[in-house]
Amino acid sequence: MEPEEQSVGQLVALGLARYEARVYLALIRRESYTAAEAAREADVPRQRIYDVLDALVRRRLAVAHPGRVATFSAIDPELALTRLMSDQREALDRMERVSSGLVAALLPVWSEGRSQSDPLDYIEVLRDPKAISERFVDIQEQASRELLSFNKPPFVTSTDNPAGMKVVRRLSRAGGVVQAIYTYDVLDDPGMTENVEQFGLAGEEARFSRELPLKLVIADASLVLCDMPDPVAGTGATTALFIEHPALAGCLRLAFQTVWAGSSTMEAVRGLRETL
Repeated sequence: MEPEEQSVGQLVALGLARYEARVYLALIRRESYTAAEAAREADVPRQRIYDVLDALVRRRLAVAHPGRVATFSAIDPELALTRLMSDQREALDRMERVSSGLVAALLPVWSEGRSQSDPLDYIEVLRDPKAISERFVDIQEQASRELLSFNKPPFVTSTDNPAGMKVVRRLSRAGGVVQAIYTYDVLDDPGMTENVEQFGLAGEEARFSRELPLKLVIADASLVLCDMPDPVAGTGATTALFIEHPALAGCLRLAFQTVWAGSSTMEAVRGLRETL
């Protein structure tokens, strides 16, 4: 294996994506690069370079220098590796906490299931897009205290979603909580961005994450609606599960809170993009 590829593989093992590893290794070769120069040096597609540089800056492995043409430089490798190791330890700690909570939540479910004649009587399997959309509206309307969601394309309801807006206003007036995490690509769609802003005015708290594992809605820590994309077929088809089980919903709520803590506000994401 070539030394460069070996270094890429080692950085990937420490948590970087392959393009991120290649761009970081390119940045350390001189004081600074423009985005175009970094793309050429690292042999990364031009259409991906800004996302990759954005990720390195957010992870404090690179620094952006604003100007007529923005430039980027790598931080000291020793400090970069220390930060990567720290991120890995924090991620492991989070996974251990989530795992402990998941074990505590699922063991009662498993034990209860031993005595159930129909172990799936609290699970509804949905495959028709219309049925999934209707269930999405239902779970929002059933929420009385809290509504949490992961939101990523494609969306099953229309952009304006008047039913959802009504629910947000109702919960906000009652002192409830509505929190939603969106993927960054929502901000590339003017219609969706305006929709998020309107929901914010109605009382929804929104944050943004680079990636989300799936679409998810949790109502009152007792009801769950989530999609289950087929990892094998790769056709884009999905199956949705509607689950009425407080223990599982409580566990997924903990997972939501972990992602929420590591997500950014719209203003923070926009500010970072403007520096790039």
